[in-house]
Amino acid sequence: MKVGYMLNNQVMRFLIAGVINTIVYYILYSLFLFLEFDYKISVALATILGVLFSFKSFGKYVFYNEDKRLIYKFIGVYIMLFCLNLLLIKLFHMFIENYYIAGFLAIFPCAIASFYLNREFVFKKCSIDK
Repeated sequence: MKVGYMLNNQVMRFLIAGVINTIVYYILYSLFLFLEFDYKISVALATILGVLFSFKSFGKYVFYNEDKRLIYKFIGVYIMLFCLNLLLIKLFHMFIENYYIAGFLAIFPCAIASFYLNREFVFKKCSIDK
């Protein structure tokens, strides 16, 4: 198989898993906002609850690697994504005074960063299909 095809296939699997993970994350984030948690706490709780689910779905379905020892690297990546997410929400909130919309807009750059960081730092050895 050609590397380009395999990478495109991996990107498609990441998008599918990412959409599912994002829906779970955004529902949790919105729920915590609705319960009147600060947006920072909402992001933190949604991220913490979503990490294990995302680790399993990305490892198994996207990168074909179920090595549980990678969870530490994965958590490290999610700490970086958490910081990026907070920064983006704060930035978007400067222009849009709605944390639901600001959080939704932050999803897209965070998803791109998530794919790159997971592929390059967490699941590097399994970044191309078997």
